[in-house]
Formats: sequence, C-alpha cells, structure tokens
Amino acid sequence: MFNVVQWSEELELTDFYRHAASRGYKNNSSQQRMIDTFRNEKQWNAWILYYNDVAVGSVAAHSFDTVMGEHSYRIMARTCVLSSLLPYQSLRTRNQIYEHQNITAQFLIPTCINWVPSNCRMFVTSNESSVGSQRLVHHIFFPTLASKGVVSKITDVNYRGIDQTVWEMYPDKFLEDLDKYKRWN
Repeated sequence: MFNVVQWSEELELTDFYRHAASRGYKNNSSQQRMIDTFRNEKQWNAWILYYNDVAVGSVAAHSFDTVMGEHSYRIMARTCVLSSLLPYQSLRTRNQIYEHQNITAQFLIPTCINWVPSNCRMFVTSNESSVGSQRLVHHIFFPTLASKGVVSKITDVNYRGIDQTVWEMYPDKFLEDLDKYKRWN
C-alpha cells in the first residue's frame, strides 16, 4: 500500500538516501541535498512516498517567485522513485506517461498540487543532465504531458547553476485528465 508522508526531521531515511545514492540520484542522496537546499526559500515542503512502510520516493515544492514572478511555485523538485524497491515497474513507456499510470502522476504530482495555494501558478523544471533520469524526463516525460495540454514549455533559464527548461503545469487540466484513467489506491 502507498502512503505519502510530509517530510520531517523525525523520519528515518538512512536507507532511502543510501538507495538513492547507489542509483546515482545525487539530489536525493542526503538530507542536505534533498531538503536543506530549500531552507532559504520563502515557502517549501517535501514528502516521502512509502510502499508497505518502506520509503520508495520523494518530491518537493517551493516558492519560485524569484524566477517566474509573484505567486509562483516550482513543483516536482527532487522527484525520485526507487522502482527497484517496488513489486512492479512504472514509467517505462510513453503510454504509461500518457495515461498517468506511474507513481509520479498518481501520487507525487497531486501531492504538490494540493500543497500549492489555488491562486498560484505552478512550474516544473527539467534539464539535459545525465544525473538520475533527468534527460528522459526532459525529452520524454514532459513532452508527452505537453502533448496532452497539461503542461507547456515556457522558457529556458539558468537556475541553481544549471541550464533548465521551465514548464508550466496546469493543475486543473492535469487532475481532470488524471481522473480519465485508472486511479491507484
């Protein structure tokens, strides 16, 4: 069973950080890289995804007004899914992305959307990095979502020292589209 828990200092995430590091997910390999990097943001939050009480994923969101203007947030930061700890694979085909049949769409994106105030804009960034699965997210995941009209490419920026593409997420469209397909527990 899946459960999303708001990050806190009390969570024991040593194994999660170790698994993330062993898979090359540098941004999820420690509290310092995954959480502390957002402490200077005006607003931020992070969540851990558990499967049968084992931490298998993470996601964060934070204010983004310094980049995209007042009342804007960056969601899906530090997104990570340790698929080897799950009994099945997701996010392996374009169709799974298109029909939202993956952990990111089922749990992590809605968690971020629910946290951001309703009168604010939401953005996601991707880049060409070979770290983790960023290149695949940049070239497959977001273009597939853009073809559905739930995100659109806005601009390219240098953010946190990395050239990144900024995509705007349309939360109402995303959630409406998500409800067209099978929802997980």
